[in-house]
Amino acid sequence: MMNKLIFGRFIPGGSFIHKMDPRCKLLVSFYFIGIIFLANNWQSYLFMFLFTIACIALSKVNLDFFIKGVRPLLWLILFTVALQILFTRGGNVFFEWGIISITQYGVVNGAFIFCRFVLIIFMSTLLTLTTPPLDLSDAIEYLLRPLKVFHFPVHEVSLMLSIALRFVPTLMDETERIMNAQRARGVDFGEGNLIQKMKAVVPILIPLFVSSFNRAEELATAMEARGYQGGEGRTKYRVLYWHKSDTGAILVFVVVTFALILLRT
Repeated sequence: MMNKLIFGRFIPGGSFIHKMDPRCKLLVSFYFIGIIFLANNWQSYLFMFLFTIACIALSKVNLDFFIKGVRPLLWLILFTVALQILFTRGGNVFFEWGIISITQYGVVNGAFIFCRFVLIIFMSTLLTLTTPPLDLSDAIEYLLRPLKVFHFPVHEVSLMLSIALRFVPTLMDETERIMNAQRARGVDFGEGNLIQKMKAVVPILIPLFVSSFNRAEELATAMEARGYQGGEGRTKYRVLYWHKSDTGAILVFVVVTFALILLRT
C-alpha cells in the first residue's frame, strides 16, 4: 500500500517539463491551483483536464504515476464529494430525508469538486515527479527572499521543506518494511473491528518514530560535521537559470486563464 504514495518522489528525465526552471514550475503550479476555481461548468473542466493531460504528455511520465497519486486521497475526496451532494440544495430534488437531500445542484457541485481535487493532485504530482527536491528547495528559497526584510528565516524554512520532501518516500519505504516484518510474525492488519485495527497499527508507529528520530539525529550530526552554519554567507553550487521557455510557459498559463474566463457561463 505504501508504494502507492508517490508524493516527494522524483523521476529523472529529459523532457521539456524536466528542463524548466523550478521557480517557473512552482509559480505555475500555484497559479494553476488558483485558476482552477474559475471553472464552473463541464466545458471549462473538460478544457482543464485536456490541458493537464497535455502537460503530463510533455513530461513523458507514465499516467499510472498520477493515478497512484490520487488513490491514497480517494476516500477523503469521496467524503468531501458526499458532503457536497447531501447538503447542497437547489434545482430538482432527487431524494430527500430530513436535513439530507440529493438535488441537482448538489450532484453537479459534487462532480465539480471531484474534478477540482483530481486536477490539483495531478498538477502537484507533476511538480514533484519532474523536479528534484533540492531544486524545489532552492526555488522556494529564491521566491521567499523578499521576506528576509522582515527577518523571516527563509533559508531554514526551505531547508526544512527540502528535508521533508526528501524523507517522505524514505519513511513510506520504512513503513512498508516494518509492516512486512509484522506480517511475517503473524500480524494481520485487515482483520477485526476498528479498535483491533487501530491496535495493530501501534507496532508500526513505535519503531517508525524511533527510526525517524534516529535518522534526524544522524542527519544533524552529519550537517554539524560538515560545518553547516545556516544560510548566511553561503554560495550556491546549483545555480538556477531562467530561460525563454519558462517565460513562454507562464504566457501559456495566462492564455489558459483567458480561455477559462471565456468558457464561464
